[in-house]
Amino acid sequence: MAGELKEVQGIIFKRQKYKEADLLAKIMTKEDGIITLVVRGALRPKSKLGAAAMNFSYGTYVIYTSGHGLSNLRTYKEVKQFDSLYNDLTKNAYASFILDLIDHAFIEYQPLGKYYDLALFALNKINQGVDSEVITQIVQMQMLAAFGVEPNLRSCVLCGKTQGIFDYSIKLGGIVCSDHFRVVNSRLHLTPKAVAVLRTIGLIPLNRLGKIKLDPALKKETRQAIDRIYRETLDLNLKTKKFLDELKFFK
Repeated sequence: MAGELKEVQGIIFKRQKYKEADLLAKIMTKEDGIITLVVRGALRPKSKLGAAAMNFSYGTYVIYTSGHGLSNLRTYKEVKQFDSLYNDLTKNAYASFILDLIDHAFIEYQPLGKYYDLALFALNKINQGVDSEVITQIVQMQMLAAFGVEPNLRSCVLCGKTQGIFDYSIKLGGIVCSDHFRVVNSRLHLTPKAVAVLRTIGLIPLNRLGKIKLDPALKKETRQAIDRIYRETLDLNLKTKKFLDELKFFK
């Protein structure tokens, strides 16, 4: 398949040295998926391409691609940066983890659709100073579907009830109402508030998301539940997640 020049809109999120003065940079795009770009001369001091391919840069890039393998960054039109993600270690760690998570859910050149919107939403919010951990939990819950393990958050997995007090069962793949608490051994024994948060952040469309404020104890409970869901359903072991956990430990 012959290559073509193509304009893509995307977010740069991973870089590594490639040959003497070149870089490999990963870009996340909505329609063309995740693409690895060769950025020639990017490591030279005055390289404009290098500046446009910094992590957390986003905008319109002109690439030469054949739709598989490595593509080449030729030029760019309008590129901005999420400055506070670049300059703040904690925000940087959350944003890196979010993009890493999306990167692992898709193969190269597989369209991202709504998950690109999710990435952009998350980076914008974290960059603006919204609670990074809450935003990350929203992404984690909504990404379960992309990994093929979407939980049933709408109704009890056993009887279909939608109102009442619920708990969560990883084994059963969703929420369980209080009618079945005595017979479900696999439930997580979460507080009703924590289950309500998991349901809300897992189901709500992004454009309807107002301000979600969680007190520290509730946020910790939902974080531990989400971590356990990921641990027991997906084999990921992401370095970005490990770094984030270490960062929390030292705070």
